[in-house]
Amino acid sequence: MTVKPDSKKRTPEAQLRTYIGKLDPKNQKLFRAVRAAVRKRFPTANELAYDYGNALVIGYSPADRGIESIVAIRACATGVSLYFSQGPQLPDPKRLLRGSGKQTRFIEVEAASQLAHPDVEALIAATLDQARVPLPSEGKGGLIIKSDGAKKPPRRKPSK
Repeated sequence: MTVKPDSKKRTPEAQLRTYIGKLDPKNQKLFRAVRAAVRKRFPTANELAYDYGNALVIGYSPADRGIESIVAIRACATGVSLYFSQGPQLPDPKRLLRGSGKQTRFIEVEAASQLAHPDVEALIAATLDQARVPLPSEGKGGLIIKSDGAKKPPRRKPSK
């Protein structure tokens, strides 16, 4: 009888590495770079990781509730996106935001350096200003695994 390793005994970082490892190699590198940039921008936010099987999402929240996230990174077979809470209410004069959801809008990210662009930075600042719950002014947020993708398939594009 084979005993499966208990994911609850692994560290959150180890679990997240496993989730990232299911991504296409190109998206793995981009996801890690975008995560580092967002983490640097929001050091006091908690990272809430969700493995949905077809997508990996990390929300940046002042607490442990995803609905309070300021921004979120989403990776799937088609690429990496940055989601903005309160998206429909954000000023977007350059029309960068995509999507039609009631709560969020997103931009497709092709390089982590894109987050430093003044137009994207303005969107980040605006979503931060409109946050339902403000981020703590000091301290360091942690990584919280909100769903376990141990039984989920890889997120790579299907072969033709």
